[in-house]
Amino acid sequence: QGHLVESGGGLVQTGGSLRLSCAASGFSFDSYSMGWFRQAPGKEREWVAWISTISTTTYTDFVKGRFIISRDNTNNTLYLQMDSLKPEDTAVYYCARHYRNSAFDLSGYDSWGPGTQVTVSS
Repeated sequence: QGHLVESGGGLVQTGGSLRLSCAASGFSFDSYSMGWFRQAPGKEREWVAWISTISTTTYTDFVKGRFIISRDNTNNTLYLQMDSLKPEDTAVYYCARHYRNSAFDLSGYDSWGPGTQVTVSS
């Protein structure tokens, strides 16, 4: 089982930027697709972005053009660059290891980090 730890969350004003990182260990990082999810208070966890082993990417509609997912296979790290942040982006953000099914299907992810809080003030 892999080990994932997110970092880089914090408090930012509307329109600001944050870069989240996810340090991976305990597995062959470059052999797995990866994803970012988020969960706002009182809401279900939702898919944000996905990246393949060769850095093909896909995004949910509400972050397209604002967020960029990337990976550094040399340093076993996943990233999420978040620009033009909005108050509705406030949530705990999670990285996860993808092993089957569609990119947006939570059941296809078998290892999760503890999450990092992102708060966007209006």
